Amino acid sequence: MLYTGTDWTFSTLRDCYGEIDRIASEELKLDTYPNRIEIITSEQMLDVYTSHGMPISYPHWSAGKRFVSHENAYKRGLMGLAYEVVINSSPCISYLMEENTATMQALVIAHAAFGHNHFFKNNRLFREWTDSTQILDYLEFARGYVARCEEKYGVRAVERILDAAHALQSQGVDRHTGSKRLDLRHEQERARERRAYEDENFNDLWRTLPEAQHQAKPGSETDDQGASLGLPEENILYFLEKHAPRLANWEREIIRIVRLIAQYFYPQPQAKLMNEGCATWVHNFIMHRLHDKKLIDDAAILEVIHSTSNVITQRGFDEGGGPSFNPYALGFAMMTDIARVCTEPTEEDKRWFPGHAGNQDPIGTLHHAWAEYRDESFVQQFLSPKVIRDFRLFRLEDDLSQPYLLVDAIHDDPGYRDIRRSVAASYDPGLLAEEIEIVGADLTGDRILRLEHRTRPGKLLQPTDARLTLEHLGALWGYGVILKEVDSQTGAELGSYALA
Repeated sequence: MLYTGTDWTFSTLRDCYGEIDRIASEELKLDTYPNRIEIITSEQMLDVYTSHGMPISYPHWSAGKRFVSHENAYKRGLMGLAYEVVINSSPCISYLMEENTATMQALVIAHAAFGHNHFFKNNRLFREWTDSTQILDYLEFARGYVARCEEKYGVRAVERILDAAHALQSQGVDRHTGSKRLDLRHEQERARERRAYEDENFNDLWRTLPEAQHQAKPGSETDDQGASLGLPEENILYFLEKHAPRLANWEREIIRIVRLIAQYFYPQPQAKLMNEGCATWVHNFIMHRLHDKKLIDDAAILEVIHSTSNVITQRGFDEGGGPSFNPYALGFAMMTDIARVCTEPTEEDKRWFPGHAGNQDPIGTLHHAWAEYRDESFVQQFLSPKVIRDFRLFRLEDDLSQPYLLVDAIHDDPGYRDIRRSVAASYDPGLLAEEIEIVGADLTGDRILRLEHRTRPGKLLQPTDARLTLEHLGALWGYGVILKEVDSQTGAELGSYALA
C-alpha cells in the first residue's frame, strides 16, 4: 500500500508520484514536460487565482480586486477552491492544496502533472501558439520592466496604459498565424534599445512647441497608406504598438507585453473540453490501475469515484447548469466512448466510425485525438449517437416569426448529425470571438482610426461596453476613433460609434 487513511507526508507523495509516473509512461505512453509540484495553502491558491494561474506577474490593481472578491466569496462559502492549478510551462508546474487528503493528492497529480501536462505538450494548438520553455522567464522580464517604468514614469502613467491594453487584450491576438517563439534575450535587447533611443532624443524644448494641426488634404492617398500599414489588421494591440502616433517607446513596450501574454492564453479556451476530458480520463484510468495493483485500498478508490462523479456531473439547464456543457462531463464521456468504440464496437459504431471502430488500440486513438484536434473539430469528428442519447440531447429551432419552438433534430441518423453539428458550432472560435478589424488610419491627414465590426443583425455590440472600450482605444491612439458595425453578408451598416 502506498498509504492508508487520509493523512499524507512528502514521502507519501514521492511514492505516489513514482507509481503514477510508471503507469502513465508504461501503460498510457504519455509524453510530458518535466514536472514541478508545489504544495500551497488555500490563501496561496487565492493568490494563484488572481494571476490567472501564473506564478509571477506584473503588478496591477485588478489583481488585488480579484483577490478580495475571491477571498470574500470563499470565506462566505459562496465558492470553493480548485484541488489544483496547473501551468503550461516547462517544467510543468502543478499547485496542490495542502488541505487535500492523500487520495486527492494522488488524484490531482495524475490529473494535472500527467493528464494536463501531456495535453499541453502534444496538442497542436499549444505546440503552434505557445512557447512553454520561455513563458516563465518572459513573465519575470515583464514584471521587472513594468516595475522600472513605474519607478521612472509613475504608477498612474503605467496603470493608464495597462488599463487600456487590458481592455483590448481579447483583440490583441493573431488568430490566423502561428505565434513566434519568445526570445527573452531579444526582448531584453528591445527594451534596452528603446530606453537608449528615448535618452538620446529627449529635448525638453519639444513640449513648448504648439501642437500641429493636421487637416485632411484633398486627394490624399489613404488607400496607399492602408496598404503600407498592412490593413485590414485584426490584431489591434499590434497595430497600436507599431503605429499609434503619440505613444512613447516605453508605452509601446508595455502594450507588447500585454499582447504577448494574451497570445499565450489564446489556445486555452479553444481546447478546454478536450483538455479537461483528457486529464479526467487519465486520472480515472491511473487511480483504478493503482487499485487493481492493490497499491490503494477500497476506501481510497471509493473517494476517487465520489470525487470524479461530482466533477463530471452534468446539471440540467433548469438545475443551475447554465447554457453550456460541463467540459469535464462531456469531455470525459467522449474519451470513455472512444475507448469503448475501439475495443467493443456495436454495428452503429462501425457505421459511424469506420476509421477506429474495433481497432483494439484505444490509447493510440486517444493520443491522435488529443494531438490533432481542438474542441470544435473534436466534437464534429468523435461525438457519437450513444453519447447524444446518454446526454438526452435534441435540437430546438427558434423561429421568431412563429409562436412556437420546433424540435427539429431527434434521435435518428439525420438528427444525430444535426445535433453533432450544432454542438460543434457552440465551440467554434470564429463564432465566439468578435470579428473587429482596423480598416483605415490616415496618418498624414485627420489621423482618425477606423474600425469595422463584421457581424449580423441581432449580434451587435453592447453599447455601454463598446463606448467604454473605445475610450481606452482612443487613449492609446491619441486621436479620433470610428467603429462601424457591418452586416458580414450584405455589407449594410448596422450601427456606428464615434469618439472625438
